Amino acid sequence: MSTFEFLWQGILVAMQPMNLVYALVGVTLGTAVGVLPGIGPALTVALLLPATYKLDPGGSLIMFAGIYYGGMYGGSTTSILLNTPGESASIVTALEGNKMARAGRGGPALATAAIGSFVAGLLATLGLAFIAPYIVKLALVFGPREYFALMVLAFVTVSSAFGDSALRGLTSLFIGFALAMVGIDQQTGQARLSFGIPDLLDGIEVTTLAVAMFAIGETLYIAAQGNRIEDKVEAVKGSLWMNAQDWARSWKAWLRGTLIGFPIGAMPAGGAEIGTFLSYATEKRLAKNPEEFGHGAIEGVAGPEAANNASAAGTLVPLLTLGLPTTATAAIMLAGFQQYGLQPGPLLFATNPQLVWGLIASLLIANAMLLVLNLPMIGLWVRLLTIPKPWLYAGILLFATLGTIGANPSVFELGMLLAFGLLGYVMRLFGYPIAPTVVGLILGPLAEQQLRRALAISQGDVTTLVMSPIAAGLLVVAAAAFLIPLILRLRGRGQVLAQLAANED
Repeated sequence: MSTFEFLWQGILVAMQPMNLVYALVGVTLGTAVGVLPGIGPALTVALLLPATYKLDPGGSLIMFAGIYYGGMYGGSTTSILLNTPGESASIVTALEGNKMARAGRGGPALATAAIGSFVAGLLATLGLAFIAPYIVKLALVFGPREYFALMVLAFVTVSSAFGDSALRGLTSLFIGFALAMVGIDQQTGQARLSFGIPDLLDGIEVTTLAVAMFAIGETLYIAAQGNRIEDKVEAVKGSLWMNAQDWARSWKAWLRGTLIGFPIGAMPAGGAEIGTFLSYATEKRLAKNPEEFGHGAIEGVAGPEAANNASAAGTLVPLLTLGLPTTATAAIMLAGFQQYGLQPGPLLFATNPQLVWGLIASLLIANAMLLVLNLPMIGLWVRLLTIPKPWLYAGILLFATLGTIGANPSVFELGMLLAFGLLGYVMRLFGYPIAPTVVGLILGPLAEQQLRRALAISQGDVTTLVMSPIAAGLLVVAAAAFLIPLILRLRGRGQVLAQLAANED
């Protein structure tokens, strides 16, 4: 069957009434939570994981995807009206968007962000539909050596992409590896790191870790900050609609942002923030009036927001075709797949095509829903910004606890929730990223399994791991992904020290 036929079948699945409800719930929740400062789509999906434990797998994943897209949409509202980016990918939007809001042009800023997100999401989702089958064909030739090398690349890039330090990212990753070793070894049947506790024989639940580290850890961290100065919400003045000049200045930026964001999101070392910064720099370079940048240039909102949402669709390419998450939200979505006994990858397209293509088609529908939701309901989203933080985070704490009890009614599981929540708080306190720990717990056992298979085939000969050209190439890329940022960072530090020494002389 061709891609068009698969996509049409997916649209029929996504158009089922219950799946439409799931998509609507997802995009509404995602937008509402994306609007709230400091709460991103990763935290929202993590909170909903236990709550959807007994729901239909296809519907739950469609809801998660809607939350992902909705969270990306909602983040622009916070950045423009509050100058408080909810996620790193929304930082660039705040640069020009908040200046426009202060100048009384918050309406056009929100409109170009919403329409740009729709255009980028539509084009990038179609790109996902047509590119994914080719990557699946490539992945089908992978053996244990190639999969292990691919996971090493994923581990290195995830560790480097999150946080300011690759070393801290790797430390966080190895915490996830240690937690992944808890339980019964699948090959030998021996208990590992269970310390005689029967509840640990089944291993650490991914949902418990994700909810604890994202929700409980974030709540404790916010509570420890104490009282802060209240953020000023800029009122939306005048018309929400863009004039002819705004349209003329925005549409090219939307297309350029899509072309920049989608491939970067699809890369194993990608990330939405990289695409948004590149888009902003591109728009500033191509602008007829570059002096407007820094004072409220609409291109500085249109391009980065398009890049942000195109990157969100691009992130699903490695997740669905190879089973590799490149963002925190993708890592939680991977846990959602595994919650139903599904492993994203090339075989999922063959064994469960209805689910995969229904999920891809639902993104097109969710994208249209978001456009309808965002423009007329701006007033409602702005009101959400006035919710007091103590009420907001108390609700998150309550929902996280009840969700965990519902999925696994055990006193020991609640103790694990608290322990991992404290771990998440300490890691945030010292600047260690959270996502690599969750990725380590999810992908660690899979990497171990592929490594042991490769060594069993080669009768313990480690050198065969690099005998495959594909595996060797992936390991070289992984080494480069770790060493190049480290060298650049050391060189930059050396230049700063040399400049300080020169100033002292």
